[in-house]
Amino acid sequence: MLRARIYLLFFVPYTLLCSLSAVIGGVFDSSGRVGHACARAWSLGSLWAAGIKLEVEGLEMVPTEGPVIYMGNHQGNFDILALTRAIPRLFSWVAKEELFRVPVFGAAMRRAGYIPLDRSDGRKALKSMNQAAQRIAAGASVVIFPEGTRTKDGNLLPFKRGAFMLAARAGVPIVPFTINGSRAINPRNRLELRPGTIRISFAAPIEVAGVPEAELLERVRSAIAANLEVT
Repeated sequence: MLRARIYLLFFVPYTLLCSLSAVIGGVFDSSGRVGHACARAWSLGSLWAAGIKLEVEGLEMVPTEGPVIYMGNHQGNFDILALTRAIPRLFSWVAKEELFRVPVFGAAMRRAGYIPLDRSDGRKALKSMNQAAQRIAAGASVVIFPEGTRTKDGNLLPFKRGAFMLAARAGVPIVPFTINGSRAINPRNRLELRPGTIRISFAAPIEVAGVPEAELLERVRSAIAANLEVT
């Protein structure tokens, strides 16, 4: 617990610094590249301060051109930091709309080109999903956690249909990834931090065209589960 508290003394102001840099840099850059560079610097510094090492496998599976949707399991709070370093291309996050209201941090997310998803009611959710699909089809690669929340025991939770509805609307390939080791570093709902290694494995892209939603979900789930280490 002491290590976690000391880490937060670094993490909070460092997050503010990186967010401010993204907001200011974004004034002169509309591509999102400055914001993405700030996010990568944020993740690098934060992982280093926490004593976390990162191992990445399957980078050859990640397409070098065209938009894709990255989908994978969600183990802990450090998943976002790890993925920001692991994914070799410019990408955006699809995140709940409430995060975009956080002062400075929300503005930085917008500067980086992240996509808000409003789930407050069905009509707003459908509208924001259509907007997200249009941005993806136009060239924005994104990351989504289809479980919707972090696992408690390391096993995969049921997948939400929304992620696959978005993929079908966007019509771009899905690149599955599997995260291992994150849950042990920072257990859910506990103020603990243990140095360790996060391993991320990418699987072969899965085409969505002509594939029924239920079958697509099972293909993605199987690809993620194939590399999952449950302890």
